[in-house]
Amino acid sequence: MSTEPTVVTRPALPLRLLRSPLGRIVAFAVTAFLIGMVLGRIYDGLCLPKGAIPFRDVTPLIELFRLAPVVLAYWLLVRTIENRRVDELAPRKAVPHVLLGIAGGAVLFSLVVGALWALGAFVVDGVNHDVPWLGPILVLGVGAGVGEEIVSRGVIFRIVEEGLGTWAALLLSAAVFGGLHAWNPNATAWSALAIAIEAGLLFGLLYHVTRSLWICMGAHAAWNVAQGPVYGIPVSGFEQHGLLASHVRGPDWLTGGAFGAEASVVALGLCSVATAACLAIAVRRGTLVPPPWRRNRAQAA
Repeated sequence: MSTEPTVVTRPALPLRLLRSPLGRIVAFAVTAFLIGMVLGRIYDGLCLPKGAIPFRDVTPLIELFRLAPVVLAYWLLVRTIENRRVDELAPRKAVPHVLLGIAGGAVLFSLVVGALWALGAFVVDGVNHDVPWLGPILVLGVGAGVGEEIVSRGVIFRIVEEGLGTWAALLLSAAVFGGLHAWNPNATAWSALAIAIEAGLLFGLLYHVTRSLWICMGAHAAWNVAQGPVYGIPVSGFEQHGLLASHVRGPDWLTGGAFGAEASVVALGLCSVATAACLAIAVRRGTLVPPPWRRNRAQAA
């Protein structure tokens, strides 16, 4: 019987760098950029509209070209560099998790609107019968829900959490998420900070406790669609023509002003309650990932 010790060989330095947290984030960004360039040529060859396209004019094909670079780059990252199954987007979980996320997002934003209505800040003027549903749902629901969640939670939060721990991942991913909305129409420093706190932290912890991007995508999509196409409130600064013809009245800190209810202290407060609930679950389970220096001390002990 052989007693020779098993020799474990370390991967080469370039491969170790590629598999490091920073290496994977850079690899994702470069891959998405390259895929986007190739698909951009195909897009032009099909003579599809260029530039800023009104939400109502966006078609499934246009949104497919927009999302494909992010989705394909993420799949390649997980399957080739991380060499694992994409469990956070497992097909068998898609329908139940998306529906669960949609229900949660719709209920949470409806609570925001209900609170604003009770405070006299949200007023319904009537009902619109000519709402262009498809385009706004594709952009605000599918586009934002899938694309932003893959980048913010699937790439930044997940990978940073592995390297620096949960708290660093929450802060960094929330800051990036808020920053992505800082250049939107009617955006202010307060609106970017509000989105970072209410949505960045909430969706980060929601992913942490569920390990499902499907739930985050569904909640994000439902929040946006309820806000714009249903309640007629601007979504992250973009004016909407919703099912309800509505307007807000009162100070901007209460209503969110021209940016929308996401910049309201009401949304900030209710989302913070949901964030605290997710944090309580994580603490009870003991799943919060400590920073590397604490992990090293624990291993040494």
